[in-house]
Formats: sequence, structure tokens, C-alpha cells
Amino acid sequence: MPNEEILLTKEGIKDLQAELDNLINTVRPQVIEELKEARAQGDLSENADYDAARNRQAEVEGRIKQIEGLLTKAKEIKEVKSKAGVIKLGSKVTFTNLLLKKDFEIKIVGAVEANPFENTISNESPIAKAIIGKKVGETVEIKGIQTPYKVTIVSVA
Repeated sequence: MPNEEILLTKEGIKDLQAELDNLINTVRPQVIEELKEARAQGDLSENADYDAARNRQAEVEGRIKQIEGLLTKAKEIKEVKSKAGVIKLGSKVTFTNLLLKKDFEIKIVGAVEANPFENTISNESPIAKAIIGKKVGETVEIKGIQTPYKVTIVSVA
């Protein structure tokens, strides 16, 4: 779906813009310099430094194109607090996993920004699908996974 919108938080958009700026203004010139130095070494057919610099250049240019594509399709998630405390995209949610009897805090973001190590989950994940639209105090079952379980929503911000 080439024209599909990509949902990002305001912070996610800023992070991508910063990464793009760094790649274009810092990393790309460094890679070009590495290529110049490797070319100056002579025979390119057996020049490992040249090959490495070309590979790095391809990686950098690929990432630049990828970020530009993401930003072109990006739609900012409005992080407006819901008056009714209803969970939505951009919400920070604390819930109790009733199977583990443990509390977890997550933020629901678009798929591109999701990073479980930072407690950000995709709006397309089973847990997000189950809790979006729910309120504090509600208990819901997380389905679409190998072992379904229930969670109770503790807080929404």
C-alpha cells in the first residue's frame, strides 16, 4: 500500500528528522571522505577499505531514502488527553497482567516507533488492539496470541 499513512508521535517525527539531518550533514560527508581516502590507496579491485566505504555509503543512502519516505507518509498522532480516560493511539497505559499478577506501563504508538525495550507498543499489536477504546477499571482478554490472558486497566494518561 504505497500511499498508506504512517502514524508517528510528535517525538517520533522529531527523532526521524534529527536522524535524517545527522545522516545528511554529518555521516554522508564522513563516508565521502572515507571513499576519497580509499580511492587514493590505488587499485580498487583488491581494496577492502574501498569496498567497506562503498557498502557504508549504500547503507547510509538507503537509510536516508527510507526516512524520507517515512516522513513523506507520516501522520502525527495527536496526543490529546481524552476527557473520558479512553485508551487511544498515543495513550500511556498502566495495566495489571492478571496471569502474572504484575503491573506494566506502555505507550501505544504507530508501528514504526514501536520498541518493546522502551515500553512503546504498536497500535497493531494484540494488546493494543484489545485495550484501545477501553477505560480505567475495565478487564479485557488479550487474544490473537498463543496463550491468551487478561489485563485490568489501572491508569490512562
